[in-house]
Amino acid sequence: MTAAAPDDRIACPTCDALHHVGPVPLGARGRCTRCGTVLAAPRQGAMTRIVMLAATSLVLMVAAVFFPFLEISAGGMTRKSSVLDAALAFSDGLTLPLTLAVAAFIIVLPALRLGLIIYALAPMALGWHAARRAIPAFRLAEALRPWAMAEIFVIGVAVALVKVGGLASLHFGVAFWAFVLLVLVNVLNDNFMCRLTIWRTLEQRARP
Repeated sequence: MTAAAPDDRIACPTCDALHHVGPVPLGARGRCTRCGTVLAAPRQGAMTRIVMLAATSLVLMVAAVFFPFLEISAGGMTRKSSVLDAALAFSDGLTLPLTLAVAAFIIVLPALRLGLIIYALAPMALGWHAARRAIPAFRLAEALRPWAMAEIFVIGVAVALVKVGGLASLHFGVAFWAFVLLVLVNVLNDNFMCRLTIWRTLEQRARP
């Protein structure tokens, strides 16, 4: 990668080195010359796959929120709980802010981010112009990425289950497996996403 005018440069997200990234062939990768971070990795049909995976994640999110997540049996008593039940468990009194935070981080923000990705990229995946306000929508989706904590929720549940497993009989519900699939689909989606290519496409196809 060679030096160029400041307007044509991008900064490496890892080491902040400035580069000029020219056209990168499909299937190739443009890397930072300092730290090796991948800056561009365009793939054939990647935008269509990103939209399809985001839509799949939204469907899985609905299943993960409303279907039974876990069934606990102990002392002859059985209790089923969903993710929505877990979010509402602290909805009384001073713990209401905790309910809002749990609901936001594991339900609202992930769903909002997926919806923004679909809104920004779906028209371009179909070969059309970008949707109106697509650039701000995708920028917001990127800003929400560190705050969409569905993956952290699954890790927290796994740690809790290790501690509870010896005290009660546990049975995973549909929502648990939907959440696991949701995390895997989101990871796959991020791997398909070449952000430099998306930004360039958004700028090229923006409505006049």
